[in-house]
Amino acid sequence: MVKQALTYLIILFIAPFLIGCGEPDGGRGLPVQPLTIESQSGQVHEFEVELALTQEEMAVGLMFREDMDDDKGMLFYFGQEREIIFWMKNTFIPLDMIFIKADGTIHHIHENAVPEDLTPIPSQGKVMAVLEINAGLSKKLGIQPGDLVNQPLFGN
Repeated sequence: MVKQALTYLIILFIAPFLIGCGEPDGGRGLPVQPLTIESQSGQVHEFEVELALTQEEMAVGLMFREDMDDDKGMLFYFGQEREIIFWMKNTFIPLDMIFIKADGTIHHIHENAVPEDLTPIPSQGKVMAVLEINAGLSKKLGIQPGDLVNQPLFGN
């Protein structure tokens, strides 16, 4: 488990340099799909998210972006549940990181990740995906662990 986490950290750190992703356009050109979050109180929040599906796409993520609309985000999908560690290297906008189980249930939320901070942000358990949205939106919208993320990748 630690070895997988370290491997992922190395990929996140080195891949942007290996694949020439230092340009400010970051992850442009990724597929965009709708995603909704259904709160336990019945509220539904709609987003349009870019899908980061390959290691290269995940390594770049939202790096070098200057801003993002509140109805946008990026979904990192790993294909199987595992421990995940993120950080904010070269990410200029503060983010909420929503860690999601295979069935679409929100497992953990890391609020207000600090731009360009290299402090590891762990999933705190096995997850299938991570949704990044603008910092403060989780709290503003009342999104919390146990809420359901609806998106075809989760089969719902």
